[in-house]
Amino acid sequence: MTSTEHRPGVDVPDSRGRTGLDRVGRDLTGNPDVVVRDVEVTSDGWHVLRRTTYDYRRRSGRWVTEHRETYDRGNGATILLYDIERRTVLLTRQFRFPVYVNGHPDGMFIETAAGLLDDDDPETAIRREASEELGVELGELQHLFDVYMSPGSVTERVHFYAAPFTPADRIGAGGGLAEDGEDIEVLELPFDDALAMTADGRIADAKTIMLLQWAALGGPFAGQGRTSTR
Repeated sequence: MTSTEHRPGVDVPDSRGRTGLDRVGRDLTGNPDVVVRDVEVTSDGWHVLRRTTYDYRRRSGRWVTEHRETYDRGNGATILLYDIERRTVLLTRQFRFPVYVNGHPDGMFIETAAGLLDDDDPETAIRREASEELGVELGELQHLFDVYMSPGSVTERVHFYAAPFTPADRIGAGGGLAEDGEDIEVLELPFDDALAMTADGRIADAKTIMLLQWAALGGPFAGQGRTSTR
């Protein structure tokens, strides 16, 4: 038996039944200036941390060997729900420990509804998340763009959507799934207030800021003057 045998997630199933986690990236051929040499699984918890060694040809023509860690948590989807008539948007607030430990005052983060795709396609996934988190049954969706949110280390690509809603579409309380440890507050905010919150830091979530800016610049509230909420 060698030291490389019986590694969870590689040779034997990990806690989620996965094997072959060290194969990801080895067969990439899209860039002739990159040759993957080795992939090491350094953490196989709920998501996967890998350390990849590859040769890279710089613009000068010189080949160098580089090492990069990538965090693979799968891809996700997010959505901005808006009510044009009442000029509001539907957001969530929940505790996020990673932001709390990195300077956020209390970790209570205001965001658009979002979630991982798991085994679903993006549209199916975001309909599921809107129902679970916001209690809204979605009608027609508008796909906006797909974005790599942290390309220096995280592989995740997020699919962005928007959709109108009315009070009649709110068929449940939302709040997320208790069995998944979710405790989500649903917030319906005046659009102008939400946009102002991106400027003063009360909304500090990248995907939410992007969607609110889209709504103001080219979306449902583009070209409309600010409505006083006082």
